[in-house]
Amino acid sequence: QVQLVESGGGLVQPGGSLRLSCAASGTIFSINVMGWHRQAPGKERELVAFITTSGIMHYADSVRGRFTISRDNAKNTVYLQMNSLKPEDTAVYYCNAVVKVFSYTAGNNYWGQGTQVTVSS
Repeated sequence: QVQLVESGGGLVQPGGSLRLSCAASGTIFSINVMGWHRQAPGKERELVAFITTSGIMHYADSVRGRFTISRDNAKNTVYLQMNSLKPEDTAVYYCNAVVKVFSYTAGNNYWGQGTQVTVSS
């Protein structure tokens, strides 16, 4: 089984910064895409950013230029550096990873439990 554990959420003032981390553990042969999504109250979960094994990154328009995604393949960990935070960034942030448990199995998508980010003065 694969587990994703997030950390780094919290309360921050507008204009502030936070860094989220998400570590994958368990039976892992390889990890393809790792990413971050978020869900605000009353809204659907939306993609924030993702990064491939080779380092190709994609960002939602709403965070491009303010957020930076990165990963440490040796540690099976993905990070999200969030700068210039706005109240509309308030949400529960979830990481995900497409993981191959064995070399001969297909990749499956796993989710973390979520971490709350609140941007408020």
